[in-house]
Amino acid sequence: MAHQQSVLYSVEGAIARLTLNRPEKKNALNEALIASLKENLRRASEDERVRVIVLSGAGNDFCSGADLSALQKIAQASVDENVEDARSLLELFLLIRQLPLPVVAAVTGRALAGGAGLASACDLVVASASACFGYPEVKIGFVPAMVMAILRRNVSEKRAFELVTRGAELSAQQAQAFGLVNEVFPDESFAEDVRSYVSEFERLSRSAVALTKTLLYQMDGLSFSAALQTGADVNVIARLTKDCQERVTRFLNRNRG
Repeated sequence: MAHQQSVLYSVEGAIARLTLNRPEKKNALNEALIASLKENLRRASEDERVRVIVLSGAGNDFCSGADLSALQKIAQASVDENVEDARSLLELFLLIRQLPLPVVAAVTGRALAGGAGLASACDLVVASASACFGYPEVKIGFVPAMVMAILRRNVSEKRAFELVTRGAELSAQQAQAFGLVNEVFPDESFAEDVRSYVSEFERLSRSAVALTKTLLYQMDGLSFSAALQTGADVNVIARLTKDCQERVTRFLNRNRG
């Protein structure tokens, strides 16, 4: 039962809402929460009604990173157990990127360490004005290793180095200036502003957004010519989708009128 309750799941129109549900632990990551997140992300992706996934935290904080029991487990675990634990988090980060639906992190309060990594692993990040972000792992002799693979793709090399070696916290406004956050909304209207922001996906083509997301990340690391060729291939696939053909027909008929 605890596993089922660690992440709350609901669908509102075309929006799937996943809520980290450990407010008494500042939504800290543990084995059960990570497993439940992966389960519910797949659940949302398989629901044809859903156009966008919103990830948030219950209570005051988005996610404070790994909880104390998880850290104690890491300290006492064997090499094989640590490999398995790290792989579970790796799978979560990969899953977010591989899902066809856009995943939006809606951050309030603190997003620290693995919590900052979880937010930045999402396709889009929106934050309340009072939110803060940080990668304080070095302060306890740890390395934000997998998180760095994501961070390095979000910000410049100099900013990434600063964030992971100094461990300082950033305000939402600083995080936006660094490129970690797409939009900052006022605290008092945050829920309404997030709803308005993600509702744009309700009007867009599910297949076109899925193809665009896949192509954008697939181009990472490709040469210019290979990226163009991959883009040409996806262009052809998009033209042949039912959604594209129907929307083009409606557009042409509207303009004739």
